[in-house]
Amino acid sequence: MQSSKVHPVDKKLPFWQLLIYGFQHVLAMYSGAVAVPLVLAGAIHLDVEHLIYLINADLFTCGIATLVQTLSMGPYIGSKLPIVQGCTFTAVTPMILIANSAGGGAEGLRVVYGSVIVAGLVCFITANFFSKLLRFFPPVVTGAVITIIGLTLMPVAVGWIAGVNPAAPDYAAPMNIMIALLVLVLILFLYRVSSGFIGHIAVLLGLIFGTVVAALLGYVDFSAVGQAASLGITTPFAFGMPVFEPVSCIAMTLVMLVTMAETTGDVIAVGKIVNKPTDEEILCKALRADGFSTALGGILNAFPYTAFAQNIGLVSITGVRSRYVVAMGGVILMILGLLPKLAAVVACIPNMVLGGAGLAMFGMVAASGIQALSKVNFVGNCNMMVIAVSVAVALIPIGAPTFYSKFPTGVQLICTSGITIGSITAILLNLILNKGTD
Repeated sequence: MQSSKVHPVDKKLPFWQLLIYGFQHVLAMYSGAVAVPLVLAGAIHLDVEHLIYLINADLFTCGIATLVQTLSMGPYIGSKLPIVQGCTFTAVTPMILIANSAGGGAEGLRVVYGSVIVAGLVCFITANFFSKLLRFFPPVVTGAVITIIGLTLMPVAVGWIAGVNPAAPDYAAPMNIMIALLVLVLILFLYRVSSGFIGHIAVLLGLIFGTVVAALLGYVDFSAVGQAASLGITTPFAFGMPVFEPVSCIAMTLVMLVTMAETTGDVIAVGKIVNKPTDEEILCKALRADGFSTALGGILNAFPYTAFAQNIGLVSITGVRSRYVVAMGGVILMILGLLPKLAAVVACIPNMVLGGAGLAMFGMVAASGIQALSKVNFVGNCNMMVIAVSVAVALIPIGAPTFYSKFPTGVQLICTSGITIGSITAILLNLILNKGTD
């Protein structure tokens, strides 16, 4: 009788299921996880050896951060929700500016890591205050935010399929689109015909199938596997002791405040999907985990960490709500960070294959938001306008990425994140038009 009362989030599955489901989460987020070190290393002119080290350090720290968030670290850190932690892309541009202003290369990274440690500590200390903002998230705001998360992720999937450079010869190549479509069709088929184990790993099977097809067509290059090292150990302060430059610390702290707003939306979304509503205590623990992991990232040569929204869609589409599944994903990430050859194998999955799966995963997040909005009262209030304008504002940086380019840097940090500006707009409009009610 006691086991039947265990919430699905706290359910411990057999090891082999944890392993397979956890690996599925890793595949869903891997491309996003390695994107930050790839972009940063190129922008500050690091050599290949340092790039590989950054990727290993990032994966290893992603794993630790995910374990802290899912399993908790003591009674005050970690939400105990199925949330995968990864580096926030919001921090990329500020980190590049900070590093290059300090001369670039390894010397620039010392200043970056100093600012990251400070930002993480500020996040940890202010988590209790920030969590009290949860009262500004009534159902209409929550539903709008979840919908916005899904909609703003869709261009990521499209970019994986088509490419990021419209001028490239292979941009939106018909074969890329066909492979992505095959992956999506297989996922939909498995999702429809099986509600059991096969349905739960539909995304994983779709990714494997798509990679095999892409390999047969010559779109997969396995040469990086042979070139990768067998073992990679992450050591604290590998680039030297951090430098705490005041302006850089303030800039990164602002980034972390923006990230905390995004994390709030992500935690609320996960809570809705797994039927474990987020309260102030859970949100505070989640934000403390962000702060702890970010400070740890500065020590382990990594980056600021936050909840990875793409994995929210995977939880929704598979229906597997156990946090131990995601924790296993964290263990796998740590192993990948220590074994570069294994990481290189995962990296061989072509982007168009990830894009086909992303369309389903990110669409499910938006659908969850719409489902939440269907339960909102629209009579005698301004809820329709709150949703309409907040979603519209959130999509501005998606449709026009340079829309805010003439604004000050601080404004750009907030407004170029569709999730952040959309969430802020929904909160403010609800306060103004509905006087804070739902």
